[in-house]
Amino acid sequence: MEIVKALQLDIMLLLAGACFTLVILTLQTKTLTVKRRGIMAFMQSAAGMLLVFDRLAYIYRGVPGDTGYWMVRISNFMVFAMTLYLIHSMNLYLSDMLRNDGGLEQMPPVIRVNETLFVTGNILLIVSQFTGMYYTFDSNNTYQRAAWFPLCYVIPIAIILLQLSVIVRYRDLLRPRIVQSLILYSVIPLLASIIQFFVYGLSLTNISLVSTVVVIYIFALKDLNDTVEEAERKEIEHYKEEQRRIQNLFEETAEALASAIDAKDRYTHGHSTRVADYSKEIAEKAGKPPEFCEQVYFAALLHDVGKIGVPDQIINKDGKLTDDEFAFIKKHPVIGNEILSTISESPYLSTGAHYHHERYDGRGYPEGLKGEDIPELARIIGVADAYDAMTSTRSYRDPLPQQKVREELVRGMGTQFDPEYAKIMLHLIDLDTDYWMKEESEKRSDEVSGKADIVPHEIR
Repeated sequence: MEIVKALQLDIMLLLAGACFTLVILTLQTKTLTVKRRGIMAFMQSAAGMLLVFDRLAYIYRGVPGDTGYWMVRISNFMVFAMTLYLIHSMNLYLSDMLRNDGGLEQMPPVIRVNETLFVTGNILLIVSQFTGMYYTFDSNNTYQRAAWFPLCYVIPIAIILLQLSVIVRYRDLLRPRIVQSLILYSVIPLLASIIQFFVYGLSLTNISLVSTVVVIYIFALKDLNDTVEEAERKEIEHYKEEQRRIQNLFEETAEALASAIDAKDRYTHGHSTRVADYSKEIAEKAGKPPEFCEQVYFAALLHDVGKIGVPDQIINKDGKLTDDEFAFIKKHPVIGNEILSTISESPYLSTGAHYHHERYDGRGYPEGLKGEDIPELARIIGVADAYDAMTSTRSYRDPLPQQKVREELVRGMGTQFDPEYAKIMLHLIDLDTDYWMKEESEKRSDEVSGKADIVPHEIR
């Protein structure tokens, strides 16, 4: 205790400075409501002034002359007054917490009792200045406790105890961290008051009371940070869920459109889905990033969307196409580009539709692009598209034997196909020893949904 007595003026100055600093920080804390900011700033101001005047009371105690006379009287009066106002501010803070955070519409009667005690305490404090019922001063301006001195402790302690009863009763309505800070505010000053009642010349109650104000701000700030983090986490989860829904909608729409495209040609059932699977597999084997592989998949899924603009009688013609009919067929990349180019968020879709019939040697259509001038995505789809065409039933032939398909791919390397991606396709063929990668002759239930077994045996 002697150490605390020796250092208490410095402790008071330090805590007072911390309180006034907190006033500035609190008023700048935009995450608090305007009302709560005002209450907390009022609480911190009262705490800071309490210690400032308590410090002055000790400094001018026993100082003779007019300055000492007025300073000890003003400072001691303000100490008692600021103690009441500090406790009153906690009453306001507790009410605001219960109403806005706890959802309590009707305030407990105890809160009104505390307001009455606060007013009573102020009246008695003023009366004591004229009667000396709390304290007196001798000729040397030294503070002396009077007979009714315990009364100035009873009212603040009664208010704090009533506040503690409210905190305990409604603790489930408030967040745990806030409840902890409120309990600390109530218990610590009570213990300090009991000690100070028997120890003269030590402002342990005021120091502990102001210290809890600092703790309340720290706990409130931490609680706000936790609340903001939780809100951000929920917002991110909501955003991710929204993204998943949008992605699912996009995938379902793309698959439905691909099924509609394939439905136009009775000989190409599941063609778009198989080309998409092959294309993605080629991209993955080439070491492309997952995002690019997904883009390849959906671009391949919709690569034939332009066939919507080709008459059914041309698509489903059993015999050989005339030059005019073939010229009409060759328009489907342009039509597909026109359709998909409206999807500005996914430009790769139109790229796949527009250029998947370009050849590596420049003899393809519709632009006659050559080599790496052809978009990489389209070069991959071109290999997968040609492979599925050779391994699927057509009006004029059955699926080609696997060895024949392999020979055609080898023959087309560097002319029709990009050598790199044709080589990867050959590797997939070599892995497919049971020739799973082809259109099934009998439609099974999984093929009806466009998900036939089209992966190599090793992967399967």
